[in-house]
Amino acid sequence: MSVAPFSLVSQRRPRPRVPDRPASAASHPVREEVIASETDVRSGLVPHLGRLWRYAFVLARARDVADDLVQQTCVRALERAAQFSGPHIDHWLFAILHSIWLNELRSRRVRQGQGTVEAGEVLSFDGGLEADRRLLANQVMRLVDALPEAQRSAVFLAYVEGMAYREVAAILDIPIGTVMSRLAAARARLAEATSEAAR
Repeated sequence: MSVAPFSLVSQRRPRPRVPDRPASAASHPVREEVIASETDVRSGLVPHLGRLWRYAFVLARARDVADDLVQQTCVRALERAAQFSGPHIDHWLFAILHSIWLNELRSRRVRQGQGTVEAGEVLSFDGGLEADRRLLANQVMRLVDALPEAQRSAVFLAYVEGMAYREVAAILDIPIGTVMSRLAAARARLAEATSEAAR
């Protein structure tokens, strides 16, 4: 009885053939995903423009610089739309704006004191608020405006924007303990200024 010679070739399973995809088809879904993400970011920008401008003004204390900061934030957010992972687009936008501001300071292109306006004029709450509440908000924002920049940023994000300490720390890129320390120092300064005004 003859036995057929054993062959390794006959024992191999044929690999399934994967059809070749053209390069344009392979890259097309990625491009659509980026475009969709940019569209989401573009639509998410609009509701937060006023908040971004107020924060930019708190940092720069100048209308023209605040305008530039918001515009640069919008441009950078659209350029980096694919990097946004959610869920809070406003926190991501605040972090971008803060980063741009730090870069501006480092390059010394920000000129403090030009085109400044009263903080209460810009940072007061608008809408159907009563006159006494608006006056109180103006007074508080004047006191906040007198704080050092580091404390001013933390106070604005935590108390005006209502963000948690962890969120403030992420936006400012500092430890949460530093946020708490800055807020405590700011509260002490504000309490001191309020008691002096009462006297």
